[in-house]
Amino acid sequence: MKAVVLLSGGVDSSVALAMVKEMGWDAEAYYLKIWLEDDMAFMGDCPWEEDLYYAREVCKKLDVPLKIINMQREYFNTVVEYSITELKAGRTPSPDIMCNKNIKFGLFFDKLQTSFDKCVSGHYAKCIESDGNFLLYQAEDKFKDQTYFLTYLNQSQLSRIYFPLGDFQKSEVREKAVEFGLPTAIRKDSQGICFLGKIKYNDFVKFHLGEKKGNIIELESGKKLGEHNGFWFHTIGQRQGLGLSGGPWYVVRKDIDENIIYVSHSEDILNLPCNEYFVSEINWINEPPENLNLTTKLRHGPKKIACHLEFQGEDLLKVKIDQQDTGISPGQFSIFYDDTLCLGGGIISGMV
Repeated sequence: MKAVVLLSGGVDSSVALAMVKEMGWDAEAYYLKIWLEDDMAFMGDCPWEEDLYYAREVCKKLDVPLKIINMQREYFNTVVEYSITELKAGRTPSPDIMCNKNIKFGLFFDKLQTSFDKCVSGHYAKCIESDGNFLLYQAEDKFKDQTYFLTYLNQSQLSRIYFPLGDFQKSEVREKAVEFGLPTAIRKDSQGICFLGKIKYNDFVKFHLGEKKGNIIELESGKKLGEHNGFWFHTIGQRQGLGLSGGPWYVVRKDIDENIIYVSHSEDILNLPCNEYFVSEINWINEPPENLNLTTKLRHGPKKIACHLEFQGEDLLKVKIDQQDTGISPGQFSIFYDDTLCLGGGIISGMV
């Protein structure tokens, strides 16, 4: 079995590589260079050199060749520009979903100069073939499960992917790293949006969209509570970084045309109706579901909410969840599950 392994320099992808090597697969490791350090070095340090160091040390330990593919321009054109466009429109982007679809399991395949049987990654998920279809299931570790970020993959992509870590808890993966003697065994997990590195998120947004003063207004009273530097710095449900006293305060609405941020106090926010919304740009991993009583994830994490779907056409769903969620924002994804089977999902386009 010929495998190309996506190696990031972290413990998860390192263990995935070690596992397929132990299985006797003929493996080559690939490090995708997507950091934007050339354009934004003045903002902060990007840790790609440290990542690459660990990737090389892992490959040296496992006697596996490592190749570096520079995909900075492709990443900027397909992921960063998407994120900027969404922020400018007042929506909440999900760059990691677009990265998996367009870069890691998309343009990366086009750049390869070699044939392969499977692309191996350290994502926490399971891909199982059944009657010629490839099904995406949640990982055993529900806290680390990454199916939320894989929901835009198609059958052609999934047929070429193998996720070795889907049956393991994170703690077990750490133990395996120690058993394999990997230099990443005690390295901390990376956090945040992959292309930013150590660059502060607000600095990145400011670089591309600038600043524009606007009012922060209490939704219930219409009273001005303060000012902000641009609606694109804020997301629905946010409660940090508002600079308001007497909190907690939550961002509950944005007026894009007037550059106004509306906030509500925690005592009032639970009274806001936030349990029905529309979803468009839907990707079903297999066929659209017949069972319309499912669960959904509105963000990465273990929490799933019971929901009911109503088809409003070929590419529009009305979704009703059985509990209110005060952080629903246009642009974010709603991912649907039938028990642990990830069916697909789409982009929230508005509230009902």
